[in-house]
Amino acid sequence: MGILEKISEIEKEISRTQKNKATEYHLGLLKAKLAKYRAQLLEGPKSSSAKGEGFDVMKSGDARVALIGFPSVGKSTLLNKLTSTFSESASYEFTTLTCIPGVIEHNGAKIQLLDLPGIIEGAAQGKGRGRQVIAVGRTADVVLMMLDATKGDVQRALLKAELETVGIRLNARRPNIYFKPKKAGGLHFNATCPLTHVNEKLIQLILHEYKIFNAEVLFREDCTADEFIDVITGNRVYLPCIYVYNKIDTISIEEVDRIARQPHSIVISCNLDLNLDFLLDKVWEYLALIRIYTKKRGGDQNPDFGDGLILRNNATVEHVCHYIHRTIANSFKYALIWGTSTKFNPQRVGLSHVVQDEDVIQIVKK
Repeated sequence: MGILEKISEIEKEISRTQKNKATEYHLGLLKAKLAKYRAQLLEGPKSSSAKGEGFDVMKSGDARVALIGFPSVGKSTLLNKLTSTFSESASYEFTTLTCIPGVIEHNGAKIQLLDLPGIIEGAAQGKGRGRQVIAVGRTADVVLMMLDATKGDVQRALLKAELETVGIRLNARRPNIYFKPKKAGGLHFNATCPLTHVNEKLIQLILHEYKIFNAEVLFREDCTADEFIDVITGNRVYLPCIYVYNKIDTISIEEVDRIARQPHSIVISCNLDLNLDFLLDKVWEYLALIRIYTKKRGGDQNPDFGDGLILRNNATVEHVCHYIHRTIANSFKYALIWGTSTKFNPQRVGLSHVVQDEDVIQIVKK
């Protein structure tokens, strides 16, 4: 029996098994086997030296956004609207056959936008060019999932399932579980809170499925067996995702209102240029980027608002120094900050001070 058949059999058994106290160990074991077989499927045969043809492009700019969706939902049209890059768009499916990069210039930042070929159901198993598309998606900072508003939430559920299968977790945070395999000593299991989904016996069964017999496990929150399996596997990617519903000009206003109220969802129309500015603002928010402006020494010198430094949220003054030049932190004396991160303007701060969006900084060296 091949891996695909094994995966299919386990999925069928999970679907027909009732979830209750008596079956939790059996289900936990099935889920562990399923995750293991899926990982083997993605790795491919170890003896094969020739790798499959990919279409990854070099990461550039301040952040990367991946456009993922089924064929003919408007990905190429959106790329053409938001960037100066041309990607062929037409009414037939699979117009885009490779990865086409473009650059969005927004709030002084250069955001790389990747128009990926449309994926189909079964992409995680290699149908279409699903594996290459998903591999590029894993390298993104934010996923834009393009959906056809006329098809309700069917596409969203199918695409989310495909991405979940290959270890991409959308709008989820990493489970707060400490896990460390050891050479001896057996299993040391502990939890800092009451657990309602798993217990020590189930954790031991799951670890045995992965041939792990000695480990330290500490649950710092009430996690599920699936989340623990994610921690063991170690190759999960947790990405923010915006669900972009296109073609809202073809559905009723009531349906537009319903979709727009869903979490992480935005409604647009590429044909009529509706809501594209709001989409860009949302992308900026999900990327968690901030702009920092520099000021030279001297009382009459104005800050340079024309060319800001683009950094990640929660960046410190030390990050600013490294961004300008890696040697500045070594000769750093103090910095003066004007902006919302300080109590008064200017405020003298050290390397550990956390800057905020649109702060102005003046670095004083020794």
